[in-house]
Amino acid sequence: MSNLIAIKGSKDGLRLQLDEAAAWEEVVAALRRQFGQGANFFHGAQIIVDIGERALSDAQLGMLLELMQQHGVRPEALASTTRESRSAARAAGLAARALARAPEPEERGEAGFIARTVRSGQVIRHHGHVTVLGDVNAGGEIIAGGNVIVWGRLRGMVHAGALGDRAAIIGALELAPMQLRIADLIARSPEGGANSYAEVAFVENEQINVEAWDAYRK
Repeated sequence: MSNLIAIKGSKDGLRLQLDEAAAWEEVVAALRRQFGQGANFFHGAQIIVDIGERALSDAQLGMLLELMQQHGVRPEALASTTRESRSAARAAGLAARALARAPEPEERGEAGFIARTVRSGQVIRHHGHVTVLGDVNAGGEIIAGGNVIVWGRLRGMVHAGALGDRAAIIGALELAPMQLRIADLIARSPEGGANSYAEVAFVENEQINVEAWDAYRK
């Protein structure tokens, strides 16, 4: 990910943190590239935009909101230390949050843990790794910036490395997904159903391959 942009998790959900000091045009260009590269991760996501001490004009905020709208990103609120930026957000109909520049205690680590079954129609979105202690049913969806490990049956759709990381993997005790994605690559479940042993999907030679977990670890 660009060093001008950071994705973090908090108790309120996803937070998009933008560099405070770089030229605004550079930040917007980096954001446009990231939205394009992680299109599946960002589309439909509700995100708090953290601009820190940057003072945004009405025109700059309009540019940001238009870019987010183009990529299907839903801004939940604008977090800023400056009154000018918060006033511009409210004028645009966006919630505004005052931001202290101390480390935020609500920030979570890179890994997400889900101790339940992901049912049809549910979408789990996390910026880091995801571990599911349960099944992912057909129609369920997990979109992660890192690896995805399912300690159960994987029948739905999983997108690992959704921010562009082809080194990400997808593992499950029973791997029979509707669709697998790693970064920009897509694979569907092979015919014949799941095997009776744990498997892992990974990228090799520009395609998604699947191996038994024991063979992959060697």
